[in-house]
Amino acid sequence: MKVTQEKLPDSQVGLEIEITAEMSKQAYDQVLRKFMRSANIPGFRKGKVPRQVLLQRFGAAQVKAAAIEELVQEAVEKAIAQEEVEAIGNYQLKTSFEDLINQYEPGQPLTFSAAVDVPPRVSLANYKDLSVQAEEAKYDPEKVDSVLAEYRENLATLVPVEDRAAQAGDVVVIDFVGKLLVEGEEPEEFEGGSAEDFQLELTEGRFIEGFVDGIVGMQPDETKEIEVTFPEDYPQEKIAGKPTVFTITLKELKEKELPELDDEFAQEVSEFETLVELRASLEERYSQDAERQIKSNKEGALLEALVTHLEAEIPHTLVQREVDYLVTQTAMQLGNQGIDIKKLLTKDIVANMRERAQPEAIARLKRTLALGEVAKQEAIAVEESEIKARADEMLADIDDPQNVDMDRLQEIVREDLLKEKILAWLEEHSTVELVPEGTLTAAQADEAAAEAPELVAETPATIDVEATAADIKDGETEAVATEETTESKQ
Repeated sequence: MKVTQEKLPDSQVGLEIEITAEMSKQAYDQVLRKFMRSANIPGFRKGKVPRQVLLQRFGAAQVKAAAIEELVQEAVEKAIAQEEVEAIGNYQLKTSFEDLINQYEPGQPLTFSAAVDVPPRVSLANYKDLSVQAEEAKYDPEKVDSVLAEYRENLATLVPVEDRAAQAGDVVVIDFVGKLLVEGEEPEEFEGGSAEDFQLELTEGRFIEGFVDGIVGMQPDETKEIEVTFPEDYPQEKIAGKPTVFTITLKELKEKELPELDDEFAQEVSEFETLVELRASLEERYSQDAERQIKSNKEGALLEALVTHLEAEIPHTLVQREVDYLVTQTAMQLGNQGIDIKKLLTKDIVANMRERAQPEAIARLKRTLALGEVAKQEAIAVEESEIKARADEMLADIDDPQNVDMDRLQEIVREDLLKEKILAWLEEHSTVELVPEGTLTAAQADEAAAEAPELVAETPATIDVEATAADIKDGETEAVATEETTESKQ
């Protein structure tokens, strides 16, 4: 079998394959025998149908088409093996199938063209002496105080109040009825705009603007009308941007009684015996978080700089595999949020997810290829003993290690360790300048806004789990007028 190779763009190899006359005849005869064995033609037993009757029944073109399908598949596989092509994914037939049917004569040679994806062709112009900036991340001692304050809020006791008006921070139980205000018409109630025995904390952001402020100052058993306007971008189009009047009755007024910040409190919210120990643990955690963030910022800056020196043709097969991985990961996250993905991931939503994933898939592949090229040039590798030590460490934290796929675990550990080594090498051979937190983020936002202000808020770089969840929910049900009605009633 004669095969001619051709280098194609996008990391493909073209194959011009000449099928021998013998292969051509064998394939045709084999297909005919299959048809004869399976054909059910009145007047003839299976396997005893004459060739000419069979061709009249099914048509010469159909038999040829079946033979060509087998010929092409077999020929491409043999060509790949014969030429030692490192193919990934399925082949693509470049010659028109209709032309092949017209050209094909059993017992005569047949030539066709196909293309196969091959591993990316990679060139890394420079990877040494990179000079980058990365944002620093500082531990903020006030974060410990804010976390402890949240813990206290979670343990707060609600105490009834009767001798004063409602204040910000109180918790109220209200009945309310909302009506849309339409000029020249009577106010009209709308779906989701009413509730009874609704518990609400008087904190800004809980409802649409003006709702909470209107309740502040009300006395128990007081009824009051509050006029508000729904935001223009409100999820429910029927009421977005519409003026509304709510009739509110304050049924109960409660204030939060916070627990004392002492050792007893520490024991209730943690495994520590004293408040001092709890504080020390939180300080250590957030200090380590800051260090990890700095490390991540450095690595991100180095990778971004590294990829700018990369030239790579990435085959479609690899991009689609990476897209599949990202979509699968997103689906798993949505499932963990309680969304029935089998029911709600419609064809359109999945297509939208795949479109959103494409830029990130390409970016991830470029980063991987660039790191791989550094490892190749500098002979950076991971020892089996290192893999075993890290895997054993991970298994020690797993309740049931017997159910772990050890081959997959070792593969993941190998990839992680190799990436760590490559990034450590890059940092050692580069200059990384730490700049104040927020400096680069603000500069990038300004640059993006200057280049394409109308696209900044519309072009997703990755699959946004929250956006996807919102797409699903928008397709499933309409939004209620007040976003917390259902949650607060539970």
